[in-house]
Amino acid sequence: MNQPGKQLIPVTIVTGFLGAGKTTLLRDLVERRQTRRLALLINEFGEISVDGALVRNGAGDDPQVCIQDFPHGLIAYGDDVLFVPAMREIAQRRAQIDHVLIETSGLALPTAVMELLQSAELADDFILDATLAVVDTPLLLSGQFEHGLRDADSAAATMFDQQLEYADVVVLNKIDELDEAALLRAETRVRERAPKVRFLELAYRAQLDIRLALGLRLHQPTRTEHTHVFTPLATVPGPGAAPLAAQSRLNGHAHSGLGAHSHGLATHKHFHEQDPGWLSFVLRSDAPQDAQQLKSALAEAARAEPILRSKGYIRLRDTDNAVLVQGVRARLTLQADAARPASGRSQLVFIGYHINRVKVAALLTEHTGTAWR
Repeated sequence: MNQPGKQLIPVTIVTGFLGAGKTTLLRDLVERRQTRRLALLINEFGEISVDGALVRNGAGDDPQVCIQDFPHGLIAYGDDVLFVPAMREIAQRRAQIDHVLIETSGLALPTAVMELLQSAELADDFILDATLAVVDTPLLLSGQFEHGLRDADSAAATMFDQQLEYADVVVLNKIDELDEAALLRAETRVRERAPKVRFLELAYRAQLDIRLALGLRLHQPTRTEHTHVFTPLATVPGPGAAPLAAQSRLNGHAHSGLGAHSHGLATHKHFHEQDPGWLSFVLRSDAPQDAQQLKSALAEAARAEPILRSKGYIRLRDTDNAVLVQGVRARLTLQADAARPASGRSQLVFIGYHINRVKVAALLTEHTGTAWR
């Protein structure tokens, strides 16, 4: 049990679909943290860490910002053996930590972290402050999160809806070129899909007032004293699915606070673990690249294969600095990193639904005139 007078460490979860801008938003919060001492856990689905490096660039050598990477997997999910020990280590340094920020992978649900924060291992030291869901607003308005005919469209829409479902705050990001009417349409779409969301915030220039992100105190202390075993479901239920005939398969009853959802949390966690369609791989090239050729190649690959996210660092022919590649579907940006010298090898992470590594490598090789493998 929590000791009387013991201060619980607040935890903010930052979730959102692939390419929503979570890392950029998080980096800005770190840069404008004022005197807060922060611990950050950054989760990436790919096998190399790109997002963690970006946040470290923002934090610099500040000893009051501690960053830990969780690459190649889903944080707090069933096969993650690192999350609880990492949080226990933070608890042991509680005198040096004011707030914990956890960025989940774009393919993870925040519910996995929420569930473990209620567990006996962590509930006596941590309290959920709020869950923020970051939304790529232009992508939302363009209908890219609607359930479509392709499996990739439906899988993305389902994941997007589930991430919104447990959010306290939805942050509309990438809105600098949108007018008031477009913002109103975006808010309406979010409210229709997630009517229980408490607040909607606007992030111009990928910036959010830190008072709207940390210290919200939207949850009460909770602890899950016991667990249930759940019968596996074969597939993720679609938006029009009927209730299960055998409701006992979702056996559960209410606890206090978030516990009323705790069984649903575990069920959502199971859904994604049962979907092998989400894939990630890294392609590498030892040859220097031409920027325009690579952009065209990546756009062509995103049109040919259901690639939803691409990112990494490349070496260009005309600069000694590493160049950061950020891709959301066929929308791509290349930006030189003045603080990072180019390495001898370009590396790009690709994430999508049933994407074909051989085809993507062949397309990049063909359109750039360099070997990618």
